Amino acid sequence: MRGCRAAKALEIFLPENDVIKAPALFISHGSPMFALEPGLLGPLLGELGTSLAGISAVLIVSPHWQTRGLHVGTSTAPATIHDFGGFPAELYALQYPATGAPELAREAARLLGAAGFAVDLDDRRGLDHGAWVPLRHLFPAANVPVFQVSLPFDIDAGGALRLGAALAPLRAQGVLIIGSGSLTHNLYEFRRASPDPEYAQRFVDWVRDAVQRRDVEALVDYRRRAPYAERAHPSEEHFLPLLVALGASSESEPRQWIEGGMTYRVLSMDSFGFGLPPDATQLQEAA
Repeated sequence: MRGCRAAKALEIFLPENDVIKAPALFISHGSPMFALEPGLLGPLLGELGTSLAGISAVLIVSPHWQTRGLHVGTSTAPATIHDFGGFPAELYALQYPATGAPELAREAARLLGAAGFAVDLDDRRGLDHGAWVPLRHLFPAANVPVFQVSLPFDIDAGGALRLGAALAPLRAQGVLIIGSGSLTHNLYEFRRASPDPEYAQRFVDWVRDAVQRRDVEALVDYRRRAPYAERAHPSEEHFLPLLVALGASSESEPRQWIEGGMTYRVLSMDSFGFGLPPDATQLQEAA
């Protein structure tokens, strides 16, 4: 049943593929409760994680680490940060004890500097919930090193795309690049029942189509072109990680839609893969 559900939820777009060692992902991390309530997406991430071989480290960009300028985490043992309040005690007891990857983090900083970004190293920063919550499903054994790159407060959509492009060479070294965000993120409507939640799905459908066509120009200009963009994202920080993942991908790679469903009526968990290996794409072929 689990494999069958994955087969129906993983839809593959089929341009010619490149041979790149590690893929790039955009993952909707949803509420912190995603750590305890896997829903539809959690098992799919678990299946995906088992299909990924030769991953040397995970580089993750999360909207929950925003900084002035760009920071790269170089901790050898990043702590699990419980950066939220008002949730069950069980959630605060969870730990994600992955090691860091300081050498690869310094290489990321070097690449970012070469691309014109001003970069600072941070050897104290741990993993925020935008990082460890989805990784808890993707690599539950916490046996893959992890480091974070921050999201600058003042970065825009074009800058997020450039950020991803600067990091892309790390994929050839086995670094899995993840933009962790949320395909929709209106917390006011998340907390209060929306009278017309259908708007969120219309926004999701537009993004999915744009990703399928790799319409980079439209995705960068999403706030003007996408239906209900400013309602789906009153602020941009949870959408920009999608552009980081897109920027880290190439035009000829396959693009995968990973159906996470709509939670809390307006919070989409849909995610995307770029350049996933054949073992992952076989999930759909088995349907």
